[in-house]
Amino acid sequence: MPGSSRRGTRLVAALASALLLFTTAAACGSEDDSSEAGSDSSANSAFPVTIAHKYGSTTIKSEPKRIVTVGLTDQDPVLALGKVPVGTTRWLGDYKGAIGPWAADKLGGAEAPTVLKDTGTGPRTEKVAALRPDLILAVYSGLTKDQYTTLSKFAPVVAQPKEYNDFGVPWQKQTEIIGKALGQESKAKDLVKGVQSDIAATAEDNPEFAESTGVMATPYEGIFVYGSQDPRSRILTDLGFELPKDLDKVIGDEFGANISKERTDLLDTDAIVWIVGDTAKGAATLHKNALYADLDVVKQGREVFVKESSDYGNAVSFVSVLSLPYMLERLVPQLSAAVDGDTATKVTDPTS
Repeated sequence: MPGSSRRGTRLVAALASALLLFTTAAACGSEDDSSEAGSDSSANSAFPVTIAHKYGSTTIKSEPKRIVTVGLTDQDPVLALGKVPVGTTRWLGDYKGAIGPWAADKLGGAEAPTVLKDTGTGPRTEKVAALRPDLILAVYSGLTKDQYTTLSKFAPVVAQPKEYNDFGVPWQKQTEIIGKALGQESKAKDLVKGVQSDIAATAEDNPEFAESTGVMATPYEGIFVYGSQDPRSRILTDLGFELPKDLDKVIGDEFGANISKERTDLLDTDAIVWIVGDTAKGAATLHKNALYADLDVVKQGREVFVKESSDYGNAVSFVSVLSLPYMLERLVPQLSAAVDGDTATKVTDPTS
């Protein structure tokens, strides 16, 4: 293939440069790392720990102090457990340190993490190496085997669990995996129980959810619907909603997929949550689709629209131990209005 040797040369050079940078930084390790946020001496007794994942298992020998998150939402469990990463990966929103408003108070007085940008080709190896990590987290990720192998040259890497699709790990499992990696497995389980208790209480307060069907979608290249293994869909099922019966059969072994016009029927649920660029324009565009506009979910006003670039929209997609309470405070009133059985009830946007 023309140019392949030049690209290969550049890749080798980049990796060599990254390794040199990492080695040099490590050699200059006389600087005091005791100022790194979140050191907990009681956690040291938990080590070493070994965590299984998609590419085998990783052993973490001692309490990590310089954590880099390449998983797109992994910073939230780290912060919830009282540590501040030295590096995070930007996914949604232009937040300082890639930390959303639902998690900002967890920074305390610590310096915001360095933000790494994934341009679509995976973690930027040389940027990760420059941060001198002693742990790299890629739990909510689509890390490839080659990327895992390369990153493992710099620090222990915890990749996504093998029992779920890429980007399909439940927030509960994500929090517990990261808790174990940080030597705080018990605290992580307590955090999960706390949020689960809040969700269960919300479901109990809204018994109509358990009698309703729901689905999450976005008008990406047509109509993209999230499947049962996507964290966004699990928001609905955790609240009691039932997903469309044939959803996973249509989507296949993915977190979501575009559906054909012939399967527009999947959208005719008691409530549909649309993640759109603009709530008013998004609704108008969708309603131009005659097949969709003719569904009862539309004619009876049971649509929920979420602006994807808003803090609320970002929290809906984050689905983390920290973003969930923030998101539910806004989503639940919309869902309640959608399924209250009164077509006169308007589903309105949150005020904040």
